[in-house]
Amino acid sequence: MNAITPRAGLLLLLSITLGGCVERRFIITSDPTEARVFLNDVDVGTTPCEVDFTYFGTYDVRVKKPGYEPLITKAEAKAPFHEWPGIDLVAMAIPAKKSTIIEWHFTLEPASEDPNALIQRAGDLRADFTQPTPTNE
Repeated sequence: MNAITPRAGLLLLLSITLGGCVERRFIITSDPTEARVFLNDVDVGTTPCEVDFTYFGTYDVRVKKPGYEPLITKAEAKAPFHEWPGIDLVAMAIPAKKSTIIEWHFTLEPASEDPNALIQRAGDLRADFTQPTPTNE
């Protein structure tokens, strides 16, 4: 059976009693503002918005707003040095609040065509292809 060394016990005691807290937030902005944002298929609000997060890594991002082309992309949340495994245990033992803020900005392009005009054009094309073609007799 492994015993806890005095040093490990002290570190554990300090981290429990004096440990600092960690705040992790995304700040998401867009051009134009008030675009709807989805992170890993979860609606997190409209821009500008702030969202708490737990895990570092790559996120699937969708940003959409009427009149603009939807943006479907990936964004990475890289862990800062004090959040690396191993180092984070020591950092947590320090009685201070640690903040990790990751800022993402997305630019939407105006829609290339009015959706109603696109639907009308699709209907016209369908009608052209469903009409019988004249035959030469």
